[in-house]
Amino acid sequence: MITKTIRYELANGIATITFDEQGSPVNTMCLQWQDDLDAIAAQVVKDKAQLKGIVLASAKSTFFAGADLKGVMRSTAADGPRVFTEIERIKRNFRTIETQGVPVVSCLNGAALGGGWEVALVGHHRIAVNHPKVQFGLPEITLGLIPGGGGITKMTRVLGLMAAQPYILESKLFGPEEALKIGVVHELVATPEELMPRALAFIESAQGKPEACQHMWDRKDYKMPGGTPSNPKIAGMLSVAPAVLKQKTRGLYPAPEAALAAMVEGAMVDFDTAMRVESRYLAGLMTSGVAKNMINTFFFNMNAIKGGQSRPKDVPRYQPKKVGVLGAGMMGSGIAYSQATKGIATVLKDVSVEAAEKGKSYTTKLTQKRVDKGQMSAEKQQGILSLITPTASAADLKGCDLIIEAVFEQRELKAMVTKEAEPMLAQTPEFSGFFASNTSTLPISGLAQASAKPAKFVGIHFFSPVDKMKLVEIIRGQDTDDETIARAYDYVQALGKLPIVVNDSRGFYTSRTFGTFVMEGAAMLGEGIPAPVIENAAMQAGMPVGPLAVLDETALSLSVHVLEQTRMDFQKEGRQYVATPGETLVEHMVKQHNRPGRAAGGGFYDYPEGGKKHLWPQLKALYEKPGVEWNLQDVKDRLLYRQAVETARCLAEGVLTSVHDGNIGSIFGIGFPAWTGGALQFIYGMGVDAFERRCAQLAAKHGSGFVLSDTVKAALRQHQPVY
Repeated sequence: MITKTIRYELANGIATITFDEQGSPVNTMCLQWQDDLDAIAAQVVKDKAQLKGIVLASAKSTFFAGADLKGVMRSTAADGPRVFTEIERIKRNFRTIETQGVPVVSCLNGAALGGGWEVALVGHHRIAVNHPKVQFGLPEITLGLIPGGGGITKMTRVLGLMAAQPYILESKLFGPEEALKIGVVHELVATPEELMPRALAFIESAQGKPEACQHMWDRKDYKMPGGTPSNPKIAGMLSVAPAVLKQKTRGLYPAPEAALAAMVEGAMVDFDTAMRVESRYLAGLMTSGVAKNMINTFFFNMNAIKGGQSRPKDVPRYQPKKVGVLGAGMMGSGIAYSQATKGIATVLKDVSVEAAEKGKSYTTKLTQKRVDKGQMSAEKQQGILSLITPTASAADLKGCDLIIEAVFEQRELKAMVTKEAEPMLAQTPEFSGFFASNTSTLPISGLAQASAKPAKFVGIHFFSPVDKMKLVEIIRGQDTDDETIARAYDYVQALGKLPIVVNDSRGFYTSRTFGTFVMEGAAMLGEGIPAPVIENAAMQAGMPVGPLAVLDETALSLSVHVLEQTRMDFQKEGRQYVATPGETLVEHMVKQHNRPGRAAGGGFYDYPEGGKKHLWPQLKALYEKPGVEWNLQDVKDRLLYRQAVETARCLAEGVLTSVHDGNIGSIFGIGFPAWTGGALQFIYGMGVDAFERRCAQLAAKHGSGFVLSDTVKAALRQHQPVY
């Protein structure tokens, strides 16, 4: 029997069910598959008398990929009952296959994630190919969903309530060896070719053994590992679990809470009821806004970035071999570490060998931590360190295929190091090197004026700390050619980081938008809104930290330096720059009150030695106005909407050329809340009309920062994603 997504063969008492979705590189739980599974389950029942065993296999390079997420994106709140019925239908077919009284073996030739892992769990016996690239697990929480094809119920029953939590609530993925260790896989083989012979051997050995033909939770003597919620020890731990979870989610992410509820409620009832509980929670989430926001960005947008949608096509792949870094400060040493750990030879140059050595010691410090924990061998550490050459001589840069300057944000200094280092780039008939600036604010087209080859000059903006931050912003200058953009993209991916591509402008996309967040916070302080209200509202909205705390970390003095540079640039162009209320307040903090930020002793916060940081007590006397009326929702909205408006403006101006770059850039670059799916999905999730209405209200009360021009409104509609 052959359907469009599944093949069914019966030979010598063995029914082989092979998942093979036509026209797709992977198997998914699309509607066609759901229909086909109905037919296959019915066939299994029909053939019951002849069956000795059932094998679940895949014709793809992976086992099974999971749910059809485009279908989720199209669903609305009214679809809840339909979605519930669909989930129950899949589970009913799973149950039919696993309760025929014959052994079912899952042959896992590759990855099985989400719904794919739930398909694997249908087998009583699971055999996996032991390969480092093979991954299993339930990543649904990261997409705003929960495992609903039996994943929660089955994993909880196999591992117990406490042990299952990391795999369900934290979406912890695992390889074949860990799967064997925790007991969710029973056998490992070296190659896919060994799967079928092992499966047939198991079926043969299981004949006449009823316990080999059923899951542990279906056996009469089944007891949940560690105990059920009625066990006092478990009950004690579960009583604090919701509070701990709330602390992490801040009540903005419904999925982890639903997963915990499904685990605990499911553990108190029989298997079939537990499965139904799970379906109800999933149906509620699948029709919710948060899940759609997160699926849009963490699945579709992330795949667009990994698949190179913003990379110019028809440019051969580039593999960085030797890269120079100018400036061994915090950014330069972080870039050197990121390169060396990926096997890229790195020349780290500073004004003195001592300064360059100090930059290299950052890699020693980070790798030593891993060596001490047993996560890295001393030989591997030495191999990484040997790739970094600290130097004070430009001659050592000779033959680099890429040189990145990461010196102080000063035009003259950047021009000087560019002119000195650029002639050292590799120059052969096959390959000519390219030059990049790691500036966070200065327009690339201006910096490229110091270059002999502006077409080979690009912005590669890393975020601090480089070793932790995944995002890298690639900035196309006026003259930067496609080959250089494509190579910059490949370089960023070679570091295991996420590249977004933007066009040149002051502050590009991330710094410009991030600036609106911190300056809106500073402006509210100037209006008389209490500092603790501003900081807490930001956290409640889902930002990682408040705007005033961020200004302290990035240095108020740096914001003032950027402001002064902007004034000078405007003056040269014969214009006058008018500082925003937020910028004016930050300038006052630095120049009148000598509060330059954390590194220089204190800014909006005090940092007592050995104590916890706290807001500077003088803020109350200086800025708080007791008569000022404020509304918490308005404060939250001002912080989020201001960033969303700026992102929409970047889209309209062509600084951003795609929605996926805006969403991924806002979440991974500036900490825009993940529950929104990013600054543009925040708009599309609520609907463009609703966004426009709220912006008009905010603009009437709080000024031009919230005004949407007709061009911006048109751009939002033009780029709206369709599923």
